Parts: sequence; structure tokens; C-alpha cells
Amino acid sequence: MPGIPIQLAVIVGSTREGRFGPTVAKWFVEQAEQREDVTVDVVDLAEARLPAHMSSEPGREEAQALAAMGPRLAAADAFVVVTPEYNHSYPASLKSAIDWHFTQWQAKPVGFVSYGGMSGGLRAVEHLRQVFAELHAVTVRDTVSFHGASHQFDPQGRPIDPAGCAAAATKLLDQLVWWGHALKSARSEHPYAA
Repeated sequence: MPGIPIQLAVIVGSTREGRFGPTVAKWFVEQAEQREDVTVDVVDLAEARLPAHMSSEPGREEAQALAAMGPRLAAADAFVVVTPEYNHSYPASLKSAIDWHFTQWQAKPVGFVSYGGMSGGLRAVEHLRQVFAELHAVTVRDTVSFHGASHQFDPQGRPIDPAGCAAAATKLLDQLVWWGHALKSARSEHPYAA
């Protein structure tokens, strides 16, 4: 299995107008795509059009969006969530996407690339760790975090300090690949019981 690349779903969590998430996600995807042990599927929640609330029955378009996203998440061996920090937490769009799915997250590793002001999105990550633990996912320890994110990238969307963030991305991806293989092997030998 170590010779087979893991399937990594990179989830762009913000859907706001003028969001900075695509800049951060594009950079991270470029880092991941340089590796031979990872294949990437970018899941942009702004394009997904998922239902906003669990309490209401999804409409036809929303039901189609859910039906399209489920298999993509199920096919992933690991996830990276690219999230901003909104009001000391993560976006409602991300919570909605997480809550509409369950088995797709189970016994799989989740890593985080966060961005924001002074905290760099780390408070959002801490909240997400609790959510993913409830869904039986395994969050990896190391993250990539951009403090004062809008000042960390040049106008072309490249990091101003490429070495530092590239090293953090390598560490995160190394951990995800290890956990991705370990958990995929475990799931194939013993189906996960939630």
C-alpha cells in the first residue's frame, strides 16, 4: 500500500463573497500535487450548493449537490480542511458540509490549513478537532496556519515566506499520508464499527 498514492480531498470551507480561501487552497494544492504519494480532489463548498440547515428537507438542487459530494468524500483516504476563522470558530458552510455526511469521515485522517487575523485560524481548528472526533475521524497534530493571511501572500497568490509554510505543508502531508495508509489498511482488514 505505501506505493499507492492516497486520495486527498482538500475542502475549501469558506463561501463568502471576496473570500481569501481559494488563494490559500490553491497554494496548498500545489504543494500536495508535487508529491507522488498523494492525488488531490478539491471540494470547494462555494460550488457545492449544499443545504444550509439540517432541520429542513433539501430541495431538488440541494439533494443533487449532496448526492454528488457524498461519493467524493467516501472516495477520499484523507482530508485537508482549508478554513478561515469567523468569530473564534469556523464557517457555517463548513459545519453544514460536515453534518450532512457521517460515514464518509469515519476512521480517516483530517488535517487543517487555517488562515485569519492574529490567531491564524487556530481557534477554528480547535473547534473542528472536537467535531471530527465526534464523527470518528482522526485529526493530525500539525497544521499549516497563516496569521494575518492577507499580508502573507503577494498579489499573485504566492506566500511571502515560501520556505516556512512549505515546510509546514510537508510535515502535514507526511502525517496525512502515514495515517491515510495506516487507516486504509485497517479499514480493509477490519471494517470500522462506529
